[in-house]
Amino acid sequence: MAGHILHVLLGLAVGALGTLVGAGGGFILMPILLFLYPGGSPDVLTAVSLAVVFANAASGTVSYAAMGRIDYRSGLLFLLAALPGAAAGAIAVGYVPRDVFCTIFGVALSAAGALVFARPESARGEEPDRLRGGRGFNVPFGMLLSFGVGFASSLLGLGGGIIHVPVMVYLLGFPVHVATATSHFVLAGVALAGTAVHLISGSLRGLFPMTGALAIGAVAGAQLGARLSSRVRGTWIMRILGLALGLVGVRILLVALWP
Repeated sequence: MAGHILHVLLGLAVGALGTLVGAGGGFILMPILLFLYPGGSPDVLTAVSLAVVFANAASGTVSYAAMGRIDYRSGLLFLLAALPGAAAGAIAVGYVPRDVFCTIFGVALSAAGALVFARPESARGEEPDRLRGGRGFNVPFGMLLSFGVGFASSLLGLGGGIIHVPVMVYLLGFPVHVATATSHFVLAGVALAGTAVHLISGSLRGLFPMTGALAIGAVAGAQLGARLSSRVRGTWIMRILGLALGLVGVRILLVALWP
């Protein structure tokens, strides 16, 4: 019982921070799962992380929808491209040489995190209630990036938002608050696809109590994170996200180089 309470509290913290930056919380949960269960297989830990990310993203999406921050047109286009990427990543997790992939990916995330943290002012204006900024983006380029985000997120159990938000802000021109909300909307669909693959493969068998406790906390945390987002400036959201990117990149490198 005490273990489940701790899982709920962990899910609460993961959900709050994940929703605040539009990343779903997988970037926090996955390293913690790796630490708590060092003998766990990658597909099992990824399955748990993605299931919790889905609960978090679905809850956060409801709150952001009520605030009117989600750009559904762009979000649906990104989701259309990210879904096959997520399914491919969930399948590839058992076949792709993770040490090589994680080394390259870890270096890229660390570099991106340093850039985002150092130059958050490069982001577009905040204007959280107006869906401006992303309308004129290059659609094929945006969808190609979303496919890659979906693949990488499912492969590593990160959820994808931690990559998608900087891409939307810096490469596609979305305002920060619109990017975080729209990313959460896309993330819910991406995580659902990845989780469905893991359910079919049986990766979550026997883990429903722990996953359920984490998910309950993440649902509540998402509501808290969405409310906090109204009080935090876009510049600080990007700084938090940049720091998170860097920490995740370093963690992935450590796992790849010293498993």
